[in-house]
Amino acid sequence: MIEYFFTLQVDKNKWNMRKKIVAGNWKMNLTLSEATELATALKSELQAATPEAVQLIVCPPFPYIHAINNALSDCEELALGAQNCADEDAGAYTGEVSAKMIASVGANYVIIGHSERRALYNESDAVLVKKLNRALAANLSPLFCCGETLAQREAGEHFTVIANQLSNGLFQLSKEDFSKVVIAYEPVWAIGTGVTASADQAQEIHAFIRKTLEAKYGNEAAQNCTILYGGSCNAGNAAELFGKPDVDGGLIGGASLKAKDFISIANSF
Repeated sequence: MIEYFFTLQVDKNKWNMRKKIVAGNWKMNLTLSEATELATALKSELQAATPEAVQLIVCPPFPYIHAINNALSDCEELALGAQNCADEDAGAYTGEVSAKMIASVGANYVIIGHSERRALYNESDAVLVKKLNRALAANLSPLFCCGETLAQREAGEHFTVIANQLSNGLFQLSKEDFSKVVIAYEPVWAIGTGVTASADQAQEIHAFIRKTLEAKYGNEAAQNCTILYGGSCNAGNAAELFGKPDVDGGLIGGASLKAKDFISIANSF
């Protein structure tokens, strides 16, 4: 049994190795021409207001990764990710896309365990473990998602749910492999609903995640782990969220489809 009780305040300046990240999850949106236009607009916005010391990532749908990689070839500020990967390397898995394929078309990151994948496609902890290992073997950095539903929060189960997701999904990793993982906290009740966790609610969970990681991997590894907030973060609330000591950026959904909004969010630190 895992027991948790904590109060954790962190001086961000002390842990300057911790990367600030703003990642855009485009989900199942845009045509190829629209996606290319968005990539071009992002480059234009970056010329006007480049965020300082923030890693920007865009995660387009699978068919567009190669084209967006080409469109961003001269833009060092934007890295490329995928929204998912298969739990197998290769073979008779019609419709699947492997981590090695994703890496071969220029991506460096991959989202694993997004709440929509867990809920709509019944992805289990065991499947996510396989995906994590495939991603790491392909030299992709996983953006590992965790978070509770509204029912779980209202029942007071949110800490237990998140601790189990972290333990069952990540804790099989060595400390070296864990150091390559970025975590995204997604309050499921705040994804695509327009409802956002308050900055204090986000900080409470992010501090809990870091404390849970510390129990497994030690203080240094936990403090160096980037933890993103991923629930209806937008240009209006990003500064307040990112101002909390354990919130290191955001996994952005709808707002990432508008270049000005996405760059505005990245400039909110």
